[in-house]
Amino acid sequence: VQLQASGGGLVQPGGSLRLSCVASGGTFSRQPWAWFRQAPGKEREFVAAIFRGGRSYYGDSVKDRFTISSANAENTVYLQMNSLKPEDTAVYYCAGDPRIILSSLRIAENYNYWGQGTQVTVSS
Repeated sequence: VQLQASGGGLVQPGGSLRLSCVASGGTFSRQPWAWFRQAPGKEREFVAAIFRGGRSYYGDSVKDRFTISSANAENTVYLQMNSLKPEDTAVYYCAGDPRIILSSLRIAENYNYWGQGTQVTVSS
């Protein structure tokens, strides 16, 4: 199972980016997907997740600005990021695991499959 994340880059404050994560080597249409991020010197932080049935969950710092979605036919999950702030600067990772349950959705250590990360830098 491999996850390939892309879409990061440099954007000005208030701008937008869309991250993509493509999965290969397995069946992903019904497993939870998540995005985490890690800034230098900080712990890996939960950003967003989409659970079975399509319900989405967000970290408090990104709620109402970020949107997670999935295209199951393409084995792809997206993270639309709007109104970006300098504090959103981090390496963003996608993750997935069919064993994830609702109570463990926000905990990075519970995910077995990870993408390689894509850098997002928000700066003027």
